[in-house]
Amino acid sequence: MTDDIAAGSPAFDLSSRADRYDRYVGDPAVRAEWDRRYADRQQLWSGRPNGALVAEVDGLTPGRVLDVGCGEGADALWLARGGWHVTALEVSGVALERAAGHARDAGLAVHWVHAALTEAMLPPASFDLVSAQYPALLRTPDAAAERALLAAVAPGGVLLFVHHAGMDTQQTHDSGFDPADYVWPSMVADLLDDDWEVEVDEQRARVAPDSGAGAHHTDDLVLRVRRLR
Repeated sequence: MTDDIAAGSPAFDLSSRADRYDRYVGDPAVRAEWDRRYADRQQLWSGRPNGALVAEVDGLTPGRVLDVGCGEGADALWLARGGWHVTALEVSGVALERAAGHARDAGLAVHWVHAALTEAMLPPASFDLVSAQYPALLRTPDAAAERALLAAVAPGGVLLFVHHAGMDTQQTHDSGFDPADYVWPSMVADLLDDDWEVEVDEQRARVAPDSGAGAHHTDDLVLRVRRLR
């Protein structure tokens, strides 16, 4: 990502700063939780790009893309290989270190941002594609995360929000996970006005990876909307 697009964001060079994770912007408890999840496993995800992203990006002209919740970087690297200028956002420093290492090994340029979506100070209306693949975005009374996703999309650009079908209607788990605490595609759709066109809003069979956390989910909710102006 060029410097002017990244202006104002809490970005840093993962390859050179010894204190590179000290500039995290967001809730420290959320960062600590996700750092623990990643640290518990040498590799949390499959290492392959998400199937819905691959399918929906087909036919789009590469431009500026925001990868929300980039994890270990599989989507970000796949997009960069496809000619996209990638900004990748993540709360976990452990995940970002892995993602940046994969990018260096592949010789790919990605702009990494260590921040929560709602705290990232992203330049508004600047991305031709905003990709949120199964994000753990906390729900707030003011719909801050939903509005941040929409605000990042440039006129003519696309927001692609994909999540696991059925999770939004589940009851609170014994582990403490409550679906009502998180943002789902329908909540973003509820905020759309005449400035937006819904291109896809459906449940479909997931192209599921053979390994990695979440591989057991079989169906996706896919919301793809385009900003008209």
